[in-house]
Amino acid sequence: MGPISETYRYIVRSQGVRSGHAIVEGTRIAVHDVIGLLQNGETVETMTASCFPQLTRSQVYECLAYYEDHRGEIDLLVARQMARASE
Repeated sequence: MGPISETYRYIVRSQGVRSGHAIVEGTRIAVHDVIGLLQNGETVETMTASCFPQLTRSQVYECLAYYEDHRGEIDLLVARQMARASE
């Protein structure tokens, strides 16, 4: 499937990876994973230091940019993930 658009340098969708949701290229980390953690109090610093040390700050910021452009889609995925986590 390749990059979603030229706008995103690090965000792609791959069939069969994380149900085809937007992920950080070269990882199995979905944009909604990053956004969910940020919404729960993590910062870009803690994200790259401990949550997902394989991500760069640029990749985290790009997840935020993707979120700004696709709020409805990501909010839904984050809500689903939170519901699963509380079961």
